[in-house]
Amino acid sequence: MPTRRAVRHSFTILAATAVLSGTLVSVAEATPPGIPSASTAKTELASLTVKADGSQTGYSRDKFPHWIDQGNSCNTREVVLKRDGTNVATGSDCAPTSGSWKSPYDGATWTAASDVDIDHVVPLADAWRTGASSWTTAQRQAYANDLTDPQLIAVTDNVNQEKGDKSPDQWKPPLTSYWCTYAKMWVAVKYKFKLTINTAEKSALTDMLGRC
Repeated sequence: MPTRRAVRHSFTILAATAVLSGTLVSVAEATPPGIPSASTAKTELASLTVKADGSQTGYSRDKFPHWIDQGNSCNTREVVLKRDGTNVATGSDCAPTSGSWKSPYDGATWTAASDVDIDHVVPLADAWRTGASSWTTAQRQAYANDLTDPQLIAVTDNVNQEKGDKSPDQWKPPLTSYWCTYAKMWVAVKYKFKLTINTAEKSALTDMLGRC
């Protein structure tokens, strides 16, 4: 019997090559708002404070309340699913009933929202280690539900789980063609929220931005 991953891989190929009336159906790739230019990201990276990560002690995802109500019966996850998907239809509770999502991390396309995670580009635990541990709960809630910066993005669930709370020196998107965009998003979030970076992280980001 094929594994779940094998079945999902086959399904991805079918979904990505769906044909309607003889015409290839294109699926938009998730694109969060506020992604800076490469030159801006390089300038912002140079201005970030470089220091060793702080302690993980005391960290809990519960200290970053999400997914909060965003109005119109929608929570943050549902807003991002609608934003990043193609032809997304929702029920009265705002939960998607149909649509498709192309994950820019790995290029996979899904037609079930349950196969899609909303990734915090700079993970909550990384934020905690690099400055958020001193924030108020309200500040952490704003960070975890940020819809105006490139912090939230719809991606394949198991790819997001493989990423975990790793920084770019420890994990990069499987598609090397996305490394430039990923680095620009990462830097923009760290810059906006005044989070620190460590030396290995800065080196990885510098390399990734050099591919832009």
